[in-house]
Parts: sequence; C-alpha cells; structure tokens
Amino acid sequence: MFPSSQTLSGAFKGNQKAFIAASPTEKKAFVAHSTIEVNSARYFYTCAAGGVFACGLTHYALTPLDMLKCRMQVNKGLYSGIFDGFKKVSAAQGIKGLYLGGAPTIIGYSLQGMSKYGFYEYFKHLYASSVGEENAAKYKTALYLSASASAEFIADIMLCPMEALKVKMQTSTTPFATSFLGGVRKIHAAEGINGFYKGLAPLWLRQIPYTMVKFATFEKTVEAIYKNILSKPKDQYTKNEQLGVTFAAGYFAGIFCAI
Repeated sequence: MFPSSQTLSGAFKGNQKAFIAASPTEKKAFVAHSTIEVNSARYFYTCAAGGVFACGLTHYALTPLDMLKCRMQVNKGLYSGIFDGFKKVSAAQGIKGLYLGGAPTIIGYSLQGMSKYGFYEYFKHLYASSVGEENAAKYKTALYLSASASAEFIADIMLCPMEALKVKMQTSTTPFATSFLGGVRKIHAAEGINGFYKGLAPLWLRQIPYTMVKFATFEKTVEAIYKNILSKPKDQYTKNEQLGVTFAAGYFAGIFCAI
C-alpha cells in the first residue's frame, strides 16, 4: 500500500512512476490490470479502498475481544478473565452476543480506514510539494508524522459517531437498542448530534499518536529492510516478496504503536 522511500523520493522530483502494474502475461490477483500512477487521483482512491478492507474487516473480526475489553473496563468484576468472558457471553447469547456492536464497528472503522490511508498518501504528497524537493527528502520522518496526524484527525471525525454507538451497545447492562438504526435514533433523540461526538477529544488523543507512530515506523522499517537487510532495490523483487516486506514492517510497526 505504501511506496518505499525510493518511490517517495521519485515523487518529490516530479516523476510519476507506476505504483502497481501488470503485464498481459502476469496473472496475480492483487495486481491491477492497468498502471496506477503514484499521487494520481486513482492512486489516492485505491489507497482509501484498501483502508476500508484493512480497518473495517479486521476490527469486525476482533469485535468479541473489543466487546469484552469495554465491559471489563467499566465493570472489572464482571468476568474473571477473557476466557471466562467468552464462556459466559456465548452461553447466554451465543455467537451473536460476542459480536454485539459489530455493525457500528465495521461501518465506523471502514470509514476511518478509508480516511486514514487515503488522506495519509494525499497529505504526504501535498506537504512534500509544499516544502519543496530538498526539504521533503531531508525531513522525511517529519513528513510522515505530519501527514499521518492530519489523516487521523479527519479519520477520527468519521469514526467517532459509530464508536459512540458501539460502546453504548457493548457496555449497557440492558440491551441499548434492538437494532443499529434503533441505536442511532436513540442517541440522537436523547442527545442530538453532540451525543455522537462526546468522545472525540479523547479519541484524537489516543488515535493520533498511535497513527503517527504506526506510519512513521512502518515507512522507516521498509526503508531499513531494503537498505540494510536485503541486497537489491525494491523494484528488483517480485510482488510477493515486496508484500512479505510490507507484512514484516507492518508487524514491527504494530508492536510500537500498541505500546
């Protein structure tokens, strides 16, 4: 999803390089059939679409853990541990109970991922163009940090309403609402639009530093892998090999941003 530092430097110099391309004989599912130029509108849309899947589906898959976390945070004596929580919830409500809050989770984090990944690439290009080629190359880490902070600022505005509904559904001692739309109407009737954004400030305080660490660490790790561990430039490796580097860097970055 992210260009390497070499690709980024090329973008600073105005070179519109192909980010994803496939020849007619190349048959790989994740490779586009036509060229996607870096920093083109299609490139930003593609990054945003990738963010929908990267955040929406993964957060939805982990809804049971998130639900237990929220309940244990508001009532520490409710369960003796994670496995006790799984056992009690599944015994009382089945699989459906474990995925309580799943609808606002997948909607909210899909919107967040769309904004986070799409705007990160957009702001990275915008800020690099604004400060000029020399400064952009010299202060790449500052560029990553500022672009990621800007992207997450917008992403959290998209996420906050669904996060508010999710938490109310998961932590209420009695069912908060019988449906997703019912929950939306209930919050709006009781608190108006402000009810969906009460947690925005702490969400920013949590997510913006998290995302800054994630993207900056990821970018620097990719750069370090190609420069210090592997023996060839990125474009001399296959798409699968490049994907392996992406996963490794993402895993490493995840450790730091979780801390």
